[in-house]
Amino acid sequence: MRTVMEKIEEEKQKKEVQQIDDKLIKESNQTLLDDGKEGHKIHLLTVIGEIEGHEHLPSNNKTTKYETILPQLAAIEDRKEIDGMLVLINTVGGDVESGLAIAEMIASLSKPTVSLVLGGSHSIGVPLAASTDYSFIVPTGTMMIHPVRINGMVIGVNQTYKMMERTQDRIVKFIEKHSRIQEKRILELMLDTSQLVKDVGTILCGEEAVKEGIINEVGGIRDAMRKLHEMIERDKKDE
Repeated sequence: MRTVMEKIEEEKQKKEVQQIDDKLIKESNQTLLDDGKEGHKIHLLTVIGEIEGHEHLPSNNKTTKYETILPQLAAIEDRKEIDGMLVLINTVGGDVESGLAIAEMIASLSKPTVSLVLGGSHSIGVPLAASTDYSFIVPTGTMMIHPVRINGMVIGVNQTYKMMERTQDRIVKFIEKHSRIQEKRILELMLDTSQLVKDVGTILCGEEAVKEGIINEVGGIRDAMRKLHEMIERDKKDE
């Protein structure tokens, strides 16, 4: 039988682990799910609020910091004990280069990955949702597709337009490569003038995102977890 001191020490260790997990979630929107009945170790990454680039956003904004995410993704790829990754997304978009960098990193991971769009996955959030091996969106989830925009002073109009066009082309080609939608259709959705007041673009809800071929399936957290466990098991058998 365990002594009272052993029980106290065990409780203390559990509390310390929980505090570490809470701190990890708070500071980097990430944690490790490793107590499931399947025995798999799943890294949970959340992309919340606005994706922050090289400049700090106001402290009252909810942000996802790419300089925190990128090293963690590299660590996931390198750590043997991590079996797969689940990405929860509810973002308004943000810095294009930073968002695309995260998407490219996720797409290049050798371990199974699944994304779940909860509230919304707008703007640069679209390639982020498509970057995983399999993607889900809840029935009420939304995705906004629009042309690349730029803020601030524009000095050379022609040069700036060409730069924006090339950036947009990179995004479109990434989405096409990692989903079932074709480039022509993405551009049609981007340039639609019938949905947004004083703007161009398209908002897709749940099933519409699946029908367009951007997302694989409508579902929730149960569906996403089940799919990820299936993919992990399949990978283990292949090995």
